[in-house]
Amino acid sequence: MPLLGNLFKKGINLRSRLKMPETSPLHQQKLVLKKLLLKARDTQFGNHYRFDIVLKSFNIFKAFSENVPLHDYNKIHDEWWYKSQQGLSDVTWPGSVKYFALSSGTSDASSKYIPVTADMIRAIRKASIKQLYALLYYDLPSELFEKGILMLGGSTHLNYNGTYFCGDLSGINASRIPFWFQHFYKPGKKISKTSDWNEKLDEIVRRAPEWDIWIICGVPAWNQIMIEKIVEHYSLKSIHDIWPNLRVFTWGGVSIEPYKKSFEKLLDSPLIYLETYLASEGFIAYDSRPDGKGMKLILNNGIYYEFAPFTSDNFEADGTIKPDATVVNIGLVEENVDYAILLSTCSGAWRYLIGDVVRFVDKVHSEIKIVGRTKHYISLCGEHLSVDNMHQALYVLQDKLDVEVPEFAVLGENFENLFAHRWYLGSDKPIDPEVAKQIIDETLCKVNDDYKVERIAALKDVFVEVYPLSYMYEWMEQQGKMGGQNKFPRVLNKVQAKSWKEFLEAKSKTLIS
Repeated sequence: MPLLGNLFKKGINLRSRLKMPETSPLHQQKLVLKKLLLKARDTQFGNHYRFDIVLKSFNIFKAFSENVPLHDYNKIHDEWWYKSQQGLSDVTWPGSVKYFALSSGTSDASSKYIPVTADMIRAIRKASIKQLYALLYYDLPSELFEKGILMLGGSTHLNYNGTYFCGDLSGINASRIPFWFQHFYKPGKKISKTSDWNEKLDEIVRRAPEWDIWIICGVPAWNQIMIEKIVEHYSLKSIHDIWPNLRVFTWGGVSIEPYKKSFEKLLDSPLIYLETYLASEGFIAYDSRPDGKGMKLILNNGIYYEFAPFTSDNFEADGTIKPDATVVNIGLVEENVDYAILLSTCSGAWRYLIGDVVRFVDKVHSEIKIVGRTKHYISLCGEHLSVDNMHQALYVLQDKLDVEVPEFAVLGENFENLFAHRWYLGSDKPIDPEVAKQIIDETLCKVNDDYKVERIAALKDVFVEVYPLSYMYEWMEQQGKMGGQNKFPRVLNKVQAKSWKEFLEAKSKTLIS
């Protein structure tokens, strides 16, 4: 089998060397936009918004933005995507849509149905290969490339209603895994189809000694739980006792920082951490180099990007984008500005707001970091508290108190005719809430000037409550959100806050009785 590893690594290396030199980001995006418009011009959407006229325009970027309106999920689904769900062809992309990825919904919908076309599946596969190129920078031994890759995603079981299949994006991708990759793919198709999280976890623990894993992929929280169970079940000192070749952890959808301290206690040697930005709407970015400042946008692979500065001029207080919002392309972005990202894709999304807020940290290399969600900012009185700010505060808290706080959530609420923030911390270490409050509050005043001003004015207080980490996961299990791409919400909306408080009240009554 060493021959297989050598061939695999050499194949990646050869493909990497044969790549054509990249043109400018704007030129790459212009080619992508043209291809998208050309392919979709005879669809219902393309005819309605006159893609043929846009393609003939001298300035295709300007014509596209003037002809096609901005969309959030509700708008594009209610006007267009519902037709594809009914089995109609050529709606927003040529042909019929065979797959829909289920994505976490907003307060307006329990689940979002995101179309996934054959073109998008090919684009995701191509991007995944691109990410493998990044491993060449680490000069890893060839034999590692023959080891297993453990992908801890949601259930790969897909539901079929007679018209289309729907399920987790990992399930859609797993159903189209290339034959050559099946040798490396763990936990395998049978276990991956299991919808019950605990049953899946038990089976992975049972089979763990049979595998030789070198890469694990998925949400940090669920991978940490999996590793803890394996270590405990086999009385190991670290996960490297059973997987000595484990070298790489790739994740996405959430910051790694809150988990890193407790995660690394389960290791015997350091890992290479590679962040991935794979959304239900497409493969957007990935860590491409060891000294990179952020994830590199994939600019030539079926997605055209636009960026709306995340300001009150462009967005309502609830995070809804205004119809006349200012939007720029890759050629006009600036570093250290927060942008809501919009996508036009080979799955038939057009100027679609996916809800993530990003910041360019290196414009030359088109590298970004995710700093929050349009709906996951708290600005009750102008404090503009982002998830990125929250992570900075938690990082300082963990460092100063030498504790791990893998999960947390923040709630904005009314207080004495003004406002307050309430933090819920999940930790298995004792934490004094008043000490935590002081550290969090002081840190946020340092990193966020708006927060500092409002702490003198309308933001009258900050409250901190500390609970066992198991509470967070128990609540998620009650919501049917265990495993897969599910994450504990960093900012609680009204529905989540009500459910979470009811859960805490029930736990309190149980403890008293």
